[in-house]
Amino acid sequence: MMGERKTLAEIGKKLGKKALEEVAHIVRPETILGWNKKLIAKKFDGSKKRRHPGRPRTKGEVERLILQFARENRSWGYDRIVGALENLGYKVSDQSVGNILQRHGIPPAPDRKNTTTWNEFIRSHMEVLAGTDFFTAEVWTKRGLVTYYVLFIIHIASRRVHVAGITPHPEEKWMTQIARNVTMADVGSLRPGQYLLHDRDGKFCPAFLRTVEAVGVKPLKLPPRSPNLNSYAERWVRSVKDECLSKLILFGEASLRRSLASYLDHYHGERNHQGKGNLVLFPSFEESGTFEEPIRCRMRLGGLLRYYHREAA
Repeated sequence: MMGERKTLAEIGKKLGKKALEEVAHIVRPETILGWNKKLIAKKFDGSKKRRHPGRPRTKGEVERLILQFARENRSWGYDRIVGALENLGYKVSDQSVGNILQRHGIPPAPDRKNTTTWNEFIRSHMEVLAGTDFFTAEVWTKRGLVTYYVLFIIHIASRRVHVAGITPHPEEKWMTQIARNVTMADVGSLRPGQYLLHDRDGKFCPAFLRTVEAVGVKPLKLPPRSPNLNSYAERWVRSVKDECLSKLILFGEASLRRSLASYLDHYHGERNHQGKGNLVLFPSFEESGTFEEPIRCRMRLGGLLRYYHREAA
């Protein structure tokens, strides 16, 4: 079809519009002359030969570095990022840096340094951060199957977990008493100057929050639908359920408390933690350091939890 249009256009150009009006019956003369103009324009169209319109784009590796520098160093301006790139052998203008950051929705340094992400906050306050949450366990009682609520607190830096309370009815009075217990001087799991991460569960009532705040602990309510911001607490719930509670049938509250106590001893003193260099948090046995002493197995909950160690010399 294109070949036929080209032929007609070339003939039409030679004949002229008046002659075309006498011989053209399939298409209008203006159409044939229009085809000819397009053929001429196509001859001088070099767009297909151009690889990139305008200035060449910044290399992908350099763009990734610019984004990394801006996100990890919120006070760095365009010139500071340009200097850091030059240290690595990349030559980029400050205008290119600004364009890349703008394209990815990252504001300039004056706006960026005044904002802090949750991940940055957690990293910089790890030593004074604790997370709290509930999980449930189904327990057989004389009244049938009862749902028990377990409230726990985990210290983020050390990963030490404290079960604050267990109850089938976590009402306000109970929560207020728990707040007093966990903030009690010398024996409580929370200390003045700490931050307490918690979700938006209504069980964290105003009375609970006021009680912990009164002793210098700052409650931090997480944004909606953001369990990943309290990920250490969420991960502990998964561990205690997968490794312990989901493999037991619990009869009575005492059974639940005994199982949790055994798991906490195992979790703190016998279990390796990948997030802490695959080490035991607080070893309960002193290893001998040699391969001569016999290997012993410590069993909990009828062998559900096991720990292997060598006897100290």
